[in-house]
Amino acid sequence: MAKEKNSDLLKRSQKIVTKLREVWPDAHCELDHETPFQLLIATILSAQCTDKRVNMVTPVLFAKYPDAKTLAKAPVTDVEEIIRTTGFFKNKAKNIIQCARQIEQDHKGELPRTIEELTQLGGVGRKTANVLLGNAFRINEGIVVDTHVKRISKLLKLTTHEDPEKVEKDLIKIVPNADWTDFSHLLIFLGRRICIARRPQCSLCPVNKYCPSAKI
Repeated sequence: MAKEKNSDLLKRSQKIVTKLREVWPDAHCELDHETPFQLLIATILSAQCTDKRVNMVTPVLFAKYPDAKTLAKAPVTDVEEIIRTTGFFKNKAKNIIQCARQIEQDHKGELPRTIEELTQLGGVGRKTANVLLGNAFRINEGIVVDTHVKRISKLLKLTTHEDPEKVEKDLIKIVPNADWTDFSHLLIFLGRRICIARRPQCSLCPVNKYCPSAKI
């Protein structure tokens, strides 16, 4: 297949977004939360862990430590025990407490709203920052590239890269800024429900006609 021009990739990506929106008009972040701070903490916990598992532990965590002020003072051993099943729990507990302390001490309890400031917080990388900005504040500074977005973007031939930051750079060239947050949600919904890594159901995929990798 000849390399597509950016203009052609833009047209194809728009068709993909339009079709997926028809199928999943309510595509959204599936991490349960009540506040932007809780979304940030849940996203940190979701590293190398499923949203479903995170949603099983955060009700207990947020019942005891619902905000930065309370989590900043939490005993690390207590937090470790609550989040144990999310994996890498010692490092995650240290990070989320540090994150809460930084928000309290450096930002007067208010969440920063830029990539640069957010990625200075404990446990927060670019992907986590993009999740928070796009979902809590509707600020599209970038595109969330998780395992589903990376894998499906490669299958759709929207990128050739493996590195998430390089994938993101490719995607922001061909996806309109207004669609950046929704684009990630739509590909994640597709990846969890139809384009499953171990057994992609190409015949059922709503965008199979736009996918060079489809086997139908």
